[in-house]
Amino acid sequence: MIRRVGEAVRPGQRYRLRPGVYAVLLQGADVLATFQEAPTPEFQLPGGGIDRGEHPIAALHREVMEETGWHVAITRRLGAFRRFCYMPEYDLWAEKLCTVYLARPARQICPPTEPGHSAVWLPAAAAVDMLGNPGDRAFLARALRQPR
Repeated sequence: MIRRVGEAVRPGQRYRLRPGVYAVLLQGADVLATFQEAPTPEFQLPGGGIDRGEHPIAALHREVMEETGWHVAITRRLGAFRRFCYMPEYDLWAEKLCTVYLARPARQICPPTEPGHSAVWLPAAAAVDMLGNPGDRAFLARALRQPR
């Protein structure tokens, strides 16, 4: 059973399954996050939706590059969580199935190419409270408790 985080499922609301992949990117005592300006300004773990026919690991590399400009080296899968939410950028009620990986930033290639996103280094311990959704916060906290 995959844990649900965030707001409760709305009775009668139809949700579309939206699988996605995200990365906890630790380097020393810092974490590389993305700051998304809209629809709500917030810090997030880099990542996003898996395109139809795309392998999840390829999607993770693509999403992290788009949102941070970094190549990453994936260490291991940390787990998954579900979020039920409205995605205004897609006008979509989604059941987001979020798989989270531990990875390390390997090389910065360019600035983020995703409009409205900025790559931001945050102190990892403080970022546990700064990330915009409870699933991101829980997986960052879990990664900080585990040996790297």
